[in-house]
Amino acid sequence: MQVVNEVFPSDPERFRQMMEEGPKGPIFMVNLLKFKERAAYKDGRPCDLSGRDAYMIYGRAVSKLLPKFGGGAFFAADVSFLALGQVEELWDEIAIATYPNRKALFEMSTSPEWQEISVHRDAGLKGQLNIETVLQDGVLGRLQPLLEAITRG
Repeated sequence: MQVVNEVFPSDPERFRQMMEEGPKGPIFMVNLLKFKERAAYKDGRPCDLSGRDAYMIYGRAVSKLLPKFGGGAFFAADVSFLALGQVEELWDEIAIATYPNRKALFEMSTSPEWQEISVHRDAGLKGQLNIETVLQDGVLGRLQPLLEAITRG
C-alpha cells in the first residue's frame, strides 16, 4: 500500500483548497489510519510506545481541542475485516471527526495547540488518508440532535 503521510499537504494546490470555504454545512472528516509497529519521533527521543499508543496520545488531546473550533470526535473503530474488495493490507482504524466547515478544520490544524500535539500523530502513523465528506440532502435534520450533543462534549 503506497500512502504518503503528511502533516500538511505537500501539493500547493491542495493546501490552497484547504483554505477555501468548502461545502456548506458540517463536514465529516473520515480518517483512515495505519499505525507504525513502533512509534518513531522525528527528534530522536527514546520511545517504547507502539505507533498506536503514540497516536492515541494525539487522539486524546485532539478530541479535547476539537470543540474549541466547533468540532467533535464523532466515531472511532478498529478495522477488523474486509468484506468486499482487495487491498494489500487493511487500515488499522477509522475515525470520523466533525467540523462546522473546512475553515474550522484548517484553523485547528494550524493552531499552536495542534502543532504541539501533532508530533505524536506523526510518530505513530505509517500512513493516513483524510477524506472530507458532507451529508446528503435531508439527512442533517435527522442528525442535528446528535451533532449538537457531540459538539457540546
